[in-house]
Amino acid sequence: MAAAVERKTVPLAPEVVEELTRFADCVKSMQNGAMDPNDFKKFRLNNGVYGIRGETDRHMIRIKCPHGIMTADQLDAVAEVTEKYTRLKLGHVTTRQAIQIHHVHVNDVATVLRTLNESGLTSREACGNTVRNVTATPYAGLLKDEAFDITPYARSMFDYFLRNAAVQNFPRKFKIAFYGGGADDLAYTAINDLGWIATKRTVNGKEEKGWKTYIGGGLGANPQLAILLEEFTSMEDFFPTAVAATRIFDRHGDRKDKFHARLKFVVKKFGEEAFRRMIIEERTATKVTRPGGWGWTLPADDSTPVPSFTPSVNGSVKPETGFELWRKTNVLEQKQAGYSLAIVVTPLGDIDVPQMRKLADIARRFNGGQLRTMVQQNFLLPWVKNEHLVALYNELKAITLAEGGALRLADVTRCPGADTCQIAVTKSRGLAGAILDLFKNGLIADADMKDLSIKISGCTNSCGQHHIGNIGFFGTYRKVGGREVPHYQVLIGGDIRAGFAAFGQPVGVVPAKRTPELVKHLVELFKKEKQDGERFVAFTARLGRDRLKAEVEPFKALPPFEEKPEMYYEWGEHETFKAVIGQGECAA
Repeated sequence: MAAAVERKTVPLAPEVVEELTRFADCVKSMQNGAMDPNDFKKFRLNNGVYGIRGETDRHMIRIKCPHGIMTADQLDAVAEVTEKYTRLKLGHVTTRQAIQIHHVHVNDVATVLRTLNESGLTSREACGNTVRNVTATPYAGLLKDEAFDITPYARSMFDYFLRNAAVQNFPRKFKIAFYGGGADDLAYTAINDLGWIATKRTVNGKEEKGWKTYIGGGLGANPQLAILLEEFTSMEDFFPTAVAATRIFDRHGDRKDKFHARLKFVVKKFGEEAFRRMIIEERTATKVTRPGGWGWTLPADDSTPVPSFTPSVNGSVKPETGFELWRKTNVLEQKQAGYSLAIVVTPLGDIDVPQMRKLADIARRFNGGQLRTMVQQNFLLPWVKNEHLVALYNELKAITLAEGGALRLADVTRCPGADTCQIAVTKSRGLAGAILDLFKNGLIADADMKDLSIKISGCTNSCGQHHIGNIGFFGTYRKVGGREVPHYQVLIGGDIRAGFAAFGQPVGVVPAKRTPELVKHLVELFKKEKQDGERFVAFTARLGRDRLKAEVEPFKALPPFEEKPEMYYEWGEHETFKAVIGQGECAA
């Protein structure tokens, strides 16, 4: 196990010090009855502190990694607070490039937040009715064919909205994502409230940078594809467009019905054309009333700097077993000669304290301490010298973080589920683990299948992004023989790419314990009946919904409880299932 290291800390800004002091004071006020618990809830949510299933005095803290960027020192800070203050001793990488830690006692929260802020991280506005973490493609600045490096723009927008008084009390959350073009859109701009895709155009012989702008996307129980606002948004209009979108949302979002309060419902209410006009008109008003902007700053330079560091690596080692598969599926050559990026798959999205510390140590020695989190719940290590890839793989394998098949079939996305979430129906972590076991027992050759993704949520809310999985599942339950039994709704045909998303179609509901069998059957069906070069999405569209329903049907049945009671339980549980759905805080 890597030992804890002495971390560099940053001075805390006065507003952060005030915030931490206020949090500790509010905890005391709430505990002695001077502060209404509901008022405290709103306050802690805006500070990234979320309720835990079945707990009253322990919480989840969601730590924002702005557009996925973090340092080795920051990962060590997360390891420190996870070890000292959490029950599970695990960090969970989320589908918004944040890291969640669970079961932190309310009396320790202010201390945890101080440690995180001293490392340069924040949980501020990671929850609540605010602008959430700004996400971005993890490949930003690293690969050929991107229009330009979006990193400084994503950071400038993150900084502008953080603690901005105008975005602290929205009708619901607001999500922003950036994609630089070229490689796959791993930021999923099409399902965000505001999606920026870097682009260029030539006017009078002069090249101009700008954005293809999408607006009004989202998942949840009612998924909606973002609409194209315009083909080209100029840099001059970059911040005014974002401000206009937040103003329209604040003004017209439904504050009475939280289930219909996202920006996508404003688009539906007014219609696409009228909504576009509203944004453009509001943008014009923003530019008139805020000449020169109110605090926003465009980056002066968006070139990608080559970092200065001296690796401390033995580059002459021999590869451990599995290196070639890992290099094929997890490594991409950077546009900067001599460097590659490597995706570190965190199975189930989880990383424990020893792994955090060792990964931080690896990053320091291999690439100067740079890490990126991914929407796909993995880490990415950029700027690895090509001659050090073997050594990197060997060290990752030693801490069981060298799984191949990144962004492929075995790289399953899942939400935290009913282990911690108050509104989840099922324990999606258990199902994801059972599906991963398939690749050790019969599907090992298919683990790196590129054109097939699996995404799992514990309820309809799509925190596991089940709608855009080629195979998606969300938790529910059914009564079988008078007993409540965990089940999953099966969705087939979801897909996502730049500016586009297809949402999976429901084809049946199957018991949790039979779901891995169904996954195996669908994979084998695909292999057997697909045409040359046919992607899974095209294959299932060709089969049609009726055929897919027929394929799912045999997996709905369960044997009598007396014969196999374990088939009626949750994955990882040994007792009777009971559907318990609490009061969520996503829309608090």
